[in-house]
Amino acid sequence: MAKKSMIEREKKRQALVEKYAAKRAALKVIATDETKTMEERFKARLALAKLPRNSSATRLHNRCQLTGRPHAYYRKLKVSRIMLRELGSNGQLPGVVKSSW
Repeated sequence: MAKKSMIEREKKRQALVEKYAAKRAALKVIATDETKTMEERFKARLALAKLPRNSSATRLHNRCQLTGRPHAYYRKLKVSRIMLRELGSNGQLPGVVKSSW
């Protein structure tokens, strides 16, 4: 199980990303628009820099929904490899069959 503080920090980052997503997208469009003047694009980039760092989606880290583990994460199932094995062994994942040979 991951530290509670790290899980909570990740939730806080997720909330910031959602809060600033529209504003960040609008500023990025202005900053990359070649038809705008250089001053307008520069102002947009300064405004982007003033936004909180944790509002950037690249600061997010995938974590297991059940344990909070940050490594060995399966995107499709949103769980770590350990929980995938445990859930599969218990028969709680449809379509997953325990292998033996």
